[in-house]
Amino acid sequence: MCFSLAWLVSLAVWITIAIACYVILIRILLPYLLRKWGTGGEVAEGVGILLQCLRVVFWAIVIIIVIYVVAALLSCLWSFGGGLPKIFPR
Repeated sequence: MCFSLAWLVSLAVWITIAIACYVILIRILLPYLLRKWGTGGEVAEGVGILLQCLRVVFWAIVIIIVIYVVAALLSCLWSFGGGLPKIFPR
């Protein structure tokens, strides 16, 4: 399965998950925790952080769905649908 369409889809999904984790942990939660340890943050600020994290998770799910739909369309195009048989021979 090396360098097949399924492998590329898997790689794209894992890269999306890694980027979402980076954004949640490094860009959102770490500054919040450092601020809270320094000054004793408020509850409303915690709700804002939770909403930001949920927004990142939502967009990661949307991107993963788009990756799967594009992969399905490409596999249809390249295989039995006629697609580009001269460029991608079997």
